[in-house]
Amino acid sequence: QVQLVESGGGLVQAGGSLRLSCAASGSFRTIDYMCWYRQAPGKQRELVAGITRDGNTNYADSVKGRFTISRDNAKNTADLQMNSLQPVDAAVYYCKAYALIGVGSYEFWGQGTQVTVSS
Repeated sequence: QVQLVESGGGLVQAGGSLRLSCAASGSFRTIDYMCWYRQAPGKQRELVAGITRDGNTNYADSVKGRFTISRDNAKNTADLQMNSLQPVDAAVYYCKAYALIGVGSYEFWGQGTQVTVSS
């Protein structure tokens, strides 16, 4: 099994910054793609940013230029630096990772961390 633990959420004023962290632990050969999703009340969960093991990144249009995803393969962590936060960014943020276990790839989710942005 793989456990993903997120940290770094909280309350911030509009225009402020937060840094989320996700750490993977458990039994796996390696952690492949890692990404962050978010879900606001009444809305569907959406992909915010993702990063491959090689460091290739992808972002939702709404966060390009403001959010930066990074990872440390040695520590099996992925961070999301969020700048210029706006009330529309408020949501529960979830980390997702694909772990290579045996000959298969399996996806795992973290429990989520709340981000609140006050106007």
